Amino acid sequence: MITPYVMFANLGELDETPTDGTLRRTLHNNQQAKVVAFNVSAGQELSEHTASTPAVLHFLSGDRKVELGDDLVAATTGAWIHMPANLPHRIRTKTPVTMLLTPLKMAK
Repeated sequence: MITPYVMFANLGELDETPTDGTLRRTLHNNQQAKVVAFNVSAGQELSEHTASTPAVLHFLSGDRKVELGDDLVAATTGAWIHMPANLPHRIRTKTPVTMLLTPLKMAK
């Protein structure tokens, strides 16, 4: 039996940062999870918001500050963050940033 799968041999190849703004691409979407790649140019801000489900942020490259509730953290390349549902968060980039966002879909 062949099991279908999705593979990206090198996530570093996703580094297609726009000159000014944000490029967002859905890499995978099924009943369990969605994976979205973000390429964000330097000096951008993803304004404060919340999500109705838990989510994971994985930073592949770049320099950024992340606000998680009342905490401000410098998430370095390779940083991995699990956020519970409804946690206010915001991201400010200093350099171009590549990250993966994985909203976790809850079983019904």
